[in-house]
Amino acid sequence: MSSGTNENNNESLSFGIRTDEELNLSELGGVIWARKVGIFSFTFFCSVLVVWYALLIPNEYKAKAVLAPAQKQSSGLGSTLGQLGGLASLAGVNMTGVEANESQIAQEVMQSWNFIDNFINENDLAVPLLASERWDKQSNQLSFDTDLYDPRQRKWLIEDEDGGGLRGPSSWELFSRFSEMLVVTEDKKTDLVSVSITFYSPFLAKKWVDMYVDAINRHMQSRQVSKVTNNIEYLQAQIEKTQIAEMKDVFYNIIQEQIKNKMIAEASPEYVFVAVSPSMIPEEKSSPRRVIICVLGSMLGGVFALLWVVLSHIYRR
Repeated sequence: MSSGTNENNNESLSFGIRTDEELNLSELGGVIWARKVGIFSFTFFCSVLVVWYALLIPNEYKAKAVLAPAQKQSSGLGSTLGQLGGLASLAGVNMTGVEANESQIAQEVMQSWNFIDNFINENDLAVPLLASERWDKQSNQLSFDTDLYDPRQRKWLIEDEDGGGLRGPSSWELFSRFSEMLVVTEDKKTDLVSVSITFYSPFLAKKWVDMYVDAINRHMQSRQVSKVTNNIEYLQAQIEKTQIAEMKDVFYNIIQEQIKNKMIAEASPEYVFVAVSPSMIPEEKSSPRRVIICVLGSMLGGVFALLWVVLSHIYRR
C-alpha cells in the first residue's frame, strides 16, 4: 500500500516538474514575444553598424605567381673530385654531387628579416607599405594616412615613444607589415612554390610579386657566384703551394669545372625559380568578405539581444 502511495507521489512530483518546466518555457517564450520589437530593433541597429563598418574596410587584392625550382645542370665533378678525398671538401666542393635544396633555402631567405628589409630599402617601399590606407580605382592612386605621413612635404609624422620628436618607420615595423602581405607556400607533392602579395592596389601587388621573385633569383645567383669564386681562389692558392704535378692537374680540372659552374650561374637570370604561372593583375578583390561580415554581425546582434532579454527576465524573477 505504501509503495503504491510513493509511486503516486513520484508521478505527481515528476508531473509537477514537467508542468513547471513547460510553464517556464511558455513564460520565456512570452517574454521574448513581448520584447520582439526591442530585439528586432537592436538586431537591425547591429546590422546597420556592421554594414557601415564593412564598407569602411578598404578592398585588398592578391597577386600570385607559381614557381618551379630551376633545373641545374650536372657538373660532372664526381669522378674528378674522387681523386682528392678530403681536400675537395676543404675546397668547398661537394664530391658526391648532393647539394642542399636551393629552393627550400630560397624560401627561408625570402621570409627572412634581412632579405625583406633590403628589398624594401632598395625599392623605396616604406611609404606605400606603412602609410597607405586605401586605393582609388578611378585615379589609380594610393591615399595616405596623414597622421603617419605628410605626402606634400614627404615627411613621416610618427611620434617617438621616447619623446624624441618625429621619426620614420623602424625596420621591424616595415618587416612586420610586409610579412602580413607576403605568403610563400610549397606543394610537397609537386615542389611548386606559390608566392603571393596582398595589397590595396592590384597593380602594385602584381608589380611587387614580380620584383620579389626577381630579387630572390638575383640574391641566390650572387650567392652562388661568390661561393664558386672563393672556391677558385682557394684552389689557385693550393696550386701554388703544392710541388706534385699530379695534384696540380687535379686542381686544374676542379678549377675548370668551377669556372663552368660560375658561367652557368651568371647566365641564368631565373637561377633558383622559374615562373610556371606568372603573376597577373587581379581584377577581383580578395578581401574583405563583406557578406560574411554582415551576416555574422547580424546573427551576433540577434543572439546578444535574446540573451539580454532572457537574463534580465531571470534577474527580475
